[in-house]
Amino acid sequence: MFGLMRLRPGGVCATRRISRLRNWTISQPAVIAGAFPRLNDNLPGWGSMKMDETIAAYAMFFASTAVMGFGIGALINKFNLPYIWSHKVDSSSKRHGGELVAEVLKSHGVKYIFTLVGGHISPILVAAEKLGIRIVDTRHEVSAVFAADAVARMSGTVGVAAVTAGPGLTNTITAVKNAQMAESPLLLIGGAAASILKGRGALQDIDQMALFKPLCKYCATVTSVRNIIPVLKKALQEAQSGTPGPVFVEFPIDTLYPYEMVSKEIGVKGESKSFMQSVVNWYMSNYLNNLYAGAWDPRDTKPLKVNIPFASSEIMQKCTEILSNAKKPVIIIGSQATLPPTPVEDLRRALENLGMPCFLGGMSRGLLGRKSKLQMRQRRKDALKEADVIILAGAVTDFRLGYGRALGKQAKIIAVNRSKEQLYKNSDMFWKPTVAVQGDVGTFIRDLSANLTGYTCDPDWLNTLRERDEQKEVANMKMAEEIPEKHLNPIKVFTELEEVLPEDAVLVADGGDFVATASYILRPRGPLHWLDPGAFGTLGVGGGFALGAKLCRPDSQVWIIYGDGSCGYSLSEFDTYTRHKLPVIAVVGNDAGWTQIAREQVPMFGSSVACDLEYCDYHKVVEGFGASGILVGREDNLREKFQEAQMIHDTHGKSVLANVLIGKTKFREGSLSV
Repeated sequence: MFGLMRLRPGGVCATRRISRLRNWTISQPAVIAGAFPRLNDNLPGWGSMKMDETIAAYAMFFASTAVMGFGIGALINKFNLPYIWSHKVDSSSKRHGGELVAEVLKSHGVKYIFTLVGGHISPILVAAEKLGIRIVDTRHEVSAVFAADAVARMSGTVGVAAVTAGPGLTNTITAVKNAQMAESPLLLIGGAAASILKGRGALQDIDQMALFKPLCKYCATVTSVRNIIPVLKKALQEAQSGTPGPVFVEFPIDTLYPYEMVSKEIGVKGESKSFMQSVVNWYMSNYLNNLYAGAWDPRDTKPLKVNIPFASSEIMQKCTEILSNAKKPVIIIGSQATLPPTPVEDLRRALENLGMPCFLGGMSRGLLGRKSKLQMRQRRKDALKEADVIILAGAVTDFRLGYGRALGKQAKIIAVNRSKEQLYKNSDMFWKPTVAVQGDVGTFIRDLSANLTGYTCDPDWLNTLRERDEQKEVANMKMAEEIPEKHLNPIKVFTELEEVLPEDAVLVADGGDFVATASYILRPRGPLHWLDPGAFGTLGVGGGFALGAKLCRPDSQVWIIYGDGSCGYSLSEFDTYTRHKLPVIAVVGNDAGWTQIAREQVPMFGSSVACDLEYCDYHKVVEGFGASGILVGREDNLREKFQEAQMIHDTHGKSVLANVLIGKTKFREGSLSV
């Protein structure tokens, strides 16, 4: 610190020297003039020239001294010296930054942290567990983030995952991107190398911010212990505000461990043998003190206000007028409708009061219960072409709606979305909104229902759509009775499963062809009883999604609908279910192939290259992870096998995987995989 003390008086003395110099130059003009090279006294203007040179010299000296003063001031600010001087560091404290992280999460209602442990983040996990936050460790970081995503969707709070630096974070990228596209409020906490070692070859040191800035609404690096609380509060606010999404906070390892340990690792020495060593020691000591200055000062950990956009009364009135004259309205509900602040049960009542036909997608599946006269499941394309008013309630005109081409050209379209980008997606090409509402979807539907108390939808329109639905359902049931060349009919698998699922069952969809078939047959029992990846179409979500769902609904049966290709991503999470006593049931549709791709590739190119798998013994694999496995073939009674799985789950508290051997059908022939 002695080098630092020399700097401070230097700045003060410079000011005094400038004042003295000014007084002296006024009283001694002849001496100053003599200090400059003599020119020919007979030259014209010599007197004025001598004065100009005097002023120039004075100005130069003053400027250089001022620059020196500013430079010293800049250095003082750069090293944060005033704050360090005014906040004495308690070098004997055993506290650490992980405790502050845990306090913030606890005050924000976080119940779970999903993780795969690493030394960079150990203080967070230990402190959080002490405060009663449950730590759930997975077998892959991507599953930790998928689990946090599921908690966010099902609980209405922010899901939290914490992983170690470098490869721990890169392993999460697919899940973070999936959360971004699914608009899930999620906090990813990542470890990092000490700030002082970044870019110097430290273990697992990469530019993590560059990776996550394109994926997250908010990214921040904690640079000192005192910044932990405000940075985390801001991140949690951003995750839930506007259009929800993932946020990322990076914690350099030295912001999380106690002072004594960090001091030892940094290697600050008490004595110096050279001037250069003194400079280095001062720099390291200042860095350490800046990390911990003001670290334990009292700070408010309560949540910041979440900013949510709402439709104006003028917009609501305009939409009310359009709907009041509608003869053939259709509402397409997307996942955004299930977001807070409107409870899903209130949303359900609002839709039932409106009495308009609804098509449900994403997290809104099950919103109207298992069987509702208002919910239509089949022939949506025909309904949209005939409708006179279409409400896109969180639904997006991407590939799922033909980029907008699926919407009737004569229909009036009311689009509602929190995101301006999603609100106008492809409106420059194939469609135009009659009214575009940037606001919360659930609140919009609730207020619209309140405004349309006297409205009644044309019963003939409802009956027409209902009859089409029933005709398609009858056709599906007929196809379920067809017998494939070998093994079981996948449609039959689901018609039997549909009959044994309890009313509180939660369905997790992870697959391609098999899961797409399930979406036509299985009926989610209620709001927030269905989980699928969303618009990104990610395979591998099953293990993590089921983990998060089981924690949110511990008394419910959580069923994973796996394709045999997708189950390979997360079967190891059966070990997680066993260790944490969180049993789930999985059904694997085993047709020994990537069938959704093969449906196009084989007819188009005459080759099944890379589409073929084996009829693997997935039921035996999970037994190694402490679960029970059941093989289901053509000779077995499907319903009895599913009931056996339920008995093991309910009675013994064990996870179960039913490896169901299925054959090929034409049910999804012509479906697109891109």
